[in-house]
Formats: sequence, C-alpha cells, structure tokens
Amino acid sequence: MPELRQNIATKEWVIISTERAKRPEDFKTTKEKKEIPSWSEKCPFCPGNEKMAPLATFELKDEKGNWKTRCIPNKFPAVSMEGSLERTVDGIIRKMSGVGIHEVIIETPIHNTNLALLSEHEVGGIIYTYRNRYLTASKDERIKIIILFKNHGIAAGTSIEHPHSQLIAVPIVPHNIRFRNEEALRYYDETGECVFCKMLNDELKFKERIVLETGSFVCFVPYAGLSPFHMWIIPRKHNASFGNITDSEISDLAKNLKIILSKMYYGLNNPDYNLVFRSAAVGDENEDYFHWYIAIVPRLIKQAGFELGSGIYVNPTYPEENAKFLREIKIY
Repeated sequence: MPELRQNIATKEWVIISTERAKRPEDFKTTKEKKEIPSWSEKCPFCPGNEKMAPLATFELKDEKGNWKTRCIPNKFPAVSMEGSLERTVDGIIRKMSGVGIHEVIIETPIHNTNLALLSEHEVGGIIYTYRNRYLTASKDERIKIIILFKNHGIAAGTSIEHPHSQLIAVPIVPHNIRFRNEEALRYYDETGECVFCKMLNDELKFKERIVLETGSFVCFVPYAGLSPFHMWIIPRKHNASFGNITDSEISDLAKNLKIILSKMYYGLNNPDYNLVFRSAAVGDENEDYFHWYIAIVPRLIKQAGFELGSGIYVNPTYPEENAKFLREIKIY
C-alpha cells in the first residue's frame, strides 16, 4: 500500500508510490556518450578565452599563477549589481528594484570534466571559492539571502557544458525559505532542539538511509525524499550558515561530496542533477534553530500536474533502497 511521508523540517509531503515502485537500478540513465574536447575555442569559460567573459571578481590560482577556479559576473544576470534598493507598495502593486548579485563560478579550467571526476583537492578548492563568494556577498547591506547552486545537465537547466556553478543573492527572503525558517523556529521553541539536528541524529541511529559518513559531514536520503536519490549532505556540528565553514570542514566536505557525486556518476550513469546550498538568511548566521545543508536532486523523473496542483511529490521508489544502492556502489 502507498505511504504518505512528511519531512519534519520542511513540512513537505511525499507519496511513496509502492504500486508503481521501481528498483534503484531502474533509474540508471541511458545517455549517449559524446566526445567533448578538454578545451574549446568557443567556450568563454576555457583558459585563454577570458576576454570573451566579464572581468573576474575572484580567482584561485596554482603555484604557477594559473587559475584553478574563476568567478565572473553573469553576462545575463537575473539581478543587477548596480542600483539602490527601493520598494513600492500601492494596492496590488508590490515591487522592489531588482538589485542583487549574480555570479558564475567556473570550477575548473578543463572543459570536459565534472565534479565527480575531479580530485578531492580540486573539489576543496571549489568549496573554498564558494565560501569566498558567499562571504563577499553577505557584506552587501542590500542582501538578505544567498543561494549557491549547480545545474548539471540539460534536464537540470544548464546551458554551457563547461563545469560551473552560480551564486544569486537577493534583497528578499522568498516565501518558501521564510516558511522553512518559521517551521524550524517553531520546532525549536516547542522542543528546545534544532529540527535538522534531530533529523540527523535519528538518521544516524536508524542507519538505513545513510549513504556516507565522513568526519564532519553525513549524507543521507531523507525519510520523505521527494524524488529518487534525493540526498542531503549535512554537517554533524550545528551551524546555521555555510559561511561559517572552517578550512578543515572544507576538506572533509570535499571528500564527502566527491564520493557522493562519484557514486551517482558510476551507479546512475552520470545523471543530470541540481545541487543547492540551503543556508540561513544574512543576519541569522549564528541562530540555534537553523542548520545549513546541501540538497542534491538527480533529475530522474518529471513532476506533473498533481505535484503542481497539490505541492505533494510522488516518489516511485523507496528512500531506504536508494541509500542501500548508493552505499554499495564502488567508485574508481
């Protein structure tokens, strides 16, 4: 019989559809492999083509002075760095000036690779760059929320092959994030405990949905995972903001993330996915009720009218089986 499960942190409901349940191996993608060069003369993110892109805001360089990661303003930004923050409220007219920050984080000089194939050290450099850009954005007094994200593959929304992530910082806290924060605060007021810490401790106790444990981070498939292989990577130590991550934690997160993405790469044949850092709003970096984490969402199924109309997701596989499948994947 199908189950309705709820995530206690987000309050989102999911139907675990046992009537049409699939085995984890059924989600292995069947992408056609195509030859992609390690460098492209047409790619604005490849080394040597820097003049094709906006001026860099940050570069992490090697001992020879060559860049390893490179950050640039988005050429077609969703929000504008220039301008003052202005708000208009007049009846149904409610608007603000579209100011904010929109950057592209070029993860590597190599055109035809991805995070799963990079070394732990290289992934650590990318996370170090994430922190740098996050902290820089948080100093802008106009900014309220900072979203770091990666779209991998066409189904996830990427338009350029060269490995990259993005940062968008805006002057508002969107409704869905505000709702999550309020629910986390309500749980903390009622119990005196962070709801994310509660989830983590219970998952560590039950073990069946754990995918990977490293020194400072744990990856698990949530009990109410919204879709196949939906995963969270969460720090063991309570912390509200990704901006507070230490250098030693960056190294451990690089190890955890590298292994998880490699398991997806080899076990599911390099699926398209979205990766999002969920962190506290600017000004709430040291709160006790929120706990930052990374959500990884492989794009293996499509949401349709029911999900749009109800807000309830339908997951045709068991989170417990997803976690077991990934635990058993051997990476090279």
